[in-house]
Amino acid sequence: MKSFLLRVLTWWNSQTINTQVWTWLYGEEVGKDDQGNIFYQSKDGKRRWVIYNGVSEASRVSPEWHGWLHHTWAEPPTKAPLPTRPWEKPHLPNLTGTPEAYHPQGSLYRAEPVARRDYEAWQPE
Repeated sequence: MKSFLLRVLTWWNSQTINTQVWTWLYGEEVGKDDQGNIFYQSKDGKRRWVIYNGVSEASRVSPEWHGWLHHTWAEPPTKAPLPTRPWEKPHLPNLTGTPEAYHPQGSLYRAEPVARRDYEAWQPE
């Protein structure tokens, strides 16, 4: 019962029932990315959308699929993959607020923060 209510009332837990019905009626699957997100387009090709595998977080969409979703190019990455350079890193979602988030040197959030030596604190006399 709880999962049914979550699907009816929330959009951040993958797709709602309304989205699922809309997709069944008007969508055709175009492809899937490495995170399990499924991409659809309308039968006339004018509308494009993604059904997230898990939490709906826009930064989980890779640049290739993002470009296709926003009509930057006509062909999806399954038909016309973008060339990758050897220096490119794999796509990562936004990790802010997670334990894997980036913390620069000197950050208090690091396990062992580095002592700052770039200034001397003022001491009143």
